[in-house]
Amino acid sequence: MKKNILGLSLFLVSAFAFAQSGLDSIIVEKYYVANTADVAAANTDAVGAGYATGALPVGSVTYRIYADLLLGYNLQAIYGVTGHELKVTTTTSFYNNSAGSTTASSSRNSVKNTTGNVLGLDSYLAMGAAASNAYGILKSDDDVTLGGANLITSVSGNVLQNNATLAGIPLTTQDGYYYSGTPTGLVAPSAASFTPGLDVTMFNDGSTIGNSFITSNGSVYVAGGVTGPVPATNRVLIGQFTTNGDFCYELNLQIGTPTPGVFQNFVALAPTGSEIQNATLKGCILSQSTGVSVMDNKNSAVSSFTFYPNPATDMLNIEINAASKESVANYYSIYNVAGVEMLHKNLGVVSKNQIENIDISSLSKGLYFIKLSVDGSVSTKKLIKN
Repeated sequence: MKKNILGLSLFLVSAFAFAQSGLDSIIVEKYYVANTADVAAANTDAVGAGYATGALPVGSVTYRIYADLLLGYNLQAIYGVTGHELKVTTTTSFYNNSAGSTTASSSRNSVKNTTGNVLGLDSYLAMGAAASNAYGILKSDDDVTLGGANLITSVSGNVLQNNATLAGIPLTTQDGYYYSGTPTGLVAPSAASFTPGLDVTMFNDGSTIGNSFITSNGSVYVAGGVTGPVPATNRVLIGQFTTNGDFCYELNLQIGTPTPGVFQNFVALAPTGSEIQNATLKGCILSQSTGVSVMDNKNSAVSSFTFYPNPATDMLNIEINAASKESVANYYSIYNVAGVEMLHKNLGVVSKNQIENIDISSLSKGLYFIKLSVDGSVSTKKLIKN
């Protein structure tokens, strides 16, 4: 296991109070799921670069993490300091393409599938950029008319073509890149910088394999901050990570406000002073063995649910807003952070706006995930047990 615990100072750590919270939530997108053609291409890339293997198992999932900001705010840094570690970890290892680097430095033309490689699945840290001339955006936000032509096509090449439901929107339909220049008129995205001494080689090329990036004294930043490229939203790509294991993250963000020189610090845990805690900054997505995922439910097409209170002590109420009046083969499960199922109930037929009362008094204090399956779709939310 590689572990980066550094003793260097963060370039900006203090925070100022501001009337409005500039961070809405963290969004985790399942960007792609690797198939056998992708694995073969990864091995070809690695061998050609002098490495033994592509280290891309079948079924590896590529996740993209976004900071969803209010309009007028900007992302200045992703950081770790004493008491607020920055963590990106997996139970297996992260995939690093032999042509990749610690940031999204390669051009979008190098990412496209016609080159025959799988550079588009590389793991990296970001401050908005998914390539040197393209921004990373949610596939659901990708309008090729506005954002530039889709370069991951099925016209030629056989990689990045997995269109299975598990992979979400196919990359051949919406590739999640927003091009600078024509037709957007955007300048090229800013390259992410690192505080001196921050060891990010774990996300370098295929010569490095690791599973744990942790720092308590370092940051990834862009001087002056960055904003999202899509006019109607303000979502900034924080990083892309590919793994076939459980994937966990714990983030701290510095956000610039509409007032020049005034910024906010958002932390995952234990805020002090003017720091603001945002629960979505910490989460785990379990591997496909359990199918548990932690996503921003604003982007979920499944039937939704709400629950209260949260935090909860003894009783929990789940209100199910089914997409149809009745559905069958439905259930809910509650998992702990290790992915162990603690409670489960088969719901059978579910009526619209049905309320389930759950006794959680037997659960220990801590963080849990509530997974609801309705109409064959799954939605997951976080629960804190007091």
